[in-house]
Amino acid sequence: MLWSDPPEEPPEELREVQAMLRRAGFVLAIGVVALFVLLGLSP
Repeated sequence: MLWSDPPEEPPEELREVQAMLRRAGFVLAIGVVALFVLLGLSP
């Protein structure tokens, strides 16, 4: 890797989208777990 090569980090927009998708996935996973718990507790 040469010193003149561009940095390997993704652009700012891509990092923002990745962070948003990570948060959305986390919220979705918690929602699914909560749904299964509620369905399991119902008679």
